[in-house]
Amino acid sequence: MDPLVARIRRTVRRFSLMPAGSRVLVAVSGGADSMALVHALRELERAGECQLVGLAHLNHGLRGEAADQDEAFCRAVAAELDLAFECERIDVRSVAVERAVSIEAAGHTVRYAFLERAAARVGADRVALGHTRDDQAETFLLRLLRGAGPRGLAGIYPQRGLFIRPMLDCSRRQVRQFVAARGIMFREDATNLELGIPRNLIRHEVIPQLSRVSPGVVRVLGREAAIARDDADFLHATARAAFDRIVRESGGVVRIDAEQLRAEPAAVGRRVAAMAISRLSGGRFVGFEHVEALLDLVGGTDCGSGRRYLPGQIAERDGQSVVLTGRQAAPEERAGAVVGPEEIVRPGTNSFRFSLSIPGEVVSPLGWVLSAELVRWRNGTGSPARTAYPRSWALVDAVRVASPLCVRSWVAGDRFRPLGMAGTKKLQDFFVDRKVPRERRGEVPIVLDAEDRVVWVAGHAIAEDFRVTPGTSDVVILKLKHWRRGT
Repeated sequence: MDPLVARIRRTVRRFSLMPAGSRVLVAVSGGADSMALVHALRELERAGECQLVGLAHLNHGLRGEAADQDEAFCRAVAAELDLAFECERIDVRSVAVERAVSIEAAGHTVRYAFLERAAARVGADRVALGHTRDDQAETFLLRLLRGAGPRGLAGIYPQRGLFIRPMLDCSRRQVRQFVAARGIMFREDATNLELGIPRNLIRHEVIPQLSRVSPGVVRVLGREAAIARDDADFLHATARAAFDRIVRESGGVVRIDAEQLRAEPAAVGRRVAAMAISRLSGGRFVGFEHVEALLDLVGGTDCGSGRRYLPGQIAERDGQSVVLTGRQAAPEERAGAVVGPEEIVRPGTNSFRFSLSIPGEVVSPLGWVLSAELVRWRNGTGSPARTAYPRSWALVDAVRVASPLCVRSWVAGDRFRPLGMAGTKKLQDFFVDRKVPRERRGEVPIVLDAEDRVVWVAGHAIAEDFRVTPGTSDVVILKLKHWRRGT
């Protein structure tokens, strides 16, 4: 048996990925990884390990003629192997615009939904994906750089529901050797060479440089992900038991016993807090900042009003408890947004200050929602045309923005350089020119970056220093939505 096939069989048996009688659908792109997986599983099928029932290919509609050629290639492979072929064409760019998410996020969502539909059509109980050890290493680094905890650093799991990854212990080099030795044809995706895509930058530049320090860095990172996965699973089970003791739910209200939560080890307490927030988050992302904001209330260290706006809810201290209450979502809000936890609104004034992560969202009691999202731009070709965006949105060059962002009311002396201007202008003079009533100026959200530079006078103008240029590779999309005044 070929070494790659033997390694795949070992992974399959170790994690029980394909129990006896499993009917497997293979997700194929036409690339070397998925083609190697198809042929390796065909060999395991002959050994009685599984039953291949078909190939599934999604045409994202992003690469024109090349995407159509990929589809035709995969269809031909299925015919050659006498396997069913499941294929759909989905305009991922349109989905991204409709849902106001990045093309990558839209592509991920529609692909997995398609694979579930395809599996149901052919009667498959497993969908095999061609992720390798190198993919695991790249995912680990990407999440590490984005500040993920053990759960995120666990990376790619061998199995999630009906999705299995039999090649997770195989290197990309082993895959290439396998297809070369057997003369297996595959297609190269030119976008895999675009360094404007973070994963490609990690793959082609960061990991090769790290390999100069540690030649086995891919294996090391894969091992670290496996350790993080085991630790995360154990801590999750421990936190689940603690959650059942500490948290009570009734009528859409979550009540946390602050004293009991403080007594838990920090690693457990953070997870309990995250679980509590998730109960009312409506599917929105719950991040480290949100958990820390809740723990401030639990520990009594909050120095503000004793209230925090969290994803889909408000957290307030009530004696020896912290109470989470779901808030009425704005009609324009969408799942997956992040609410910035740092909230300061001074009673009797329009003065406010919020922190805003990327991606993230802040919800103001003054009646507006402001969100930020990072989107790959690819010099304007990777995203919808500018005319597809409402006037209440702003696009700024992500490379020029120092995060995290801050959203606050204007203060005397604020200056910025409006788009197209040679020099700077006082915000006060800008408001006069725009005929913004004096009593409304304090309500206008001002977005600043971590270096305290004005990025966007929300709803009015972006700063020239952050404009999108032909050299822009990624953009931050800022969106302002009013949800109380109906404007």
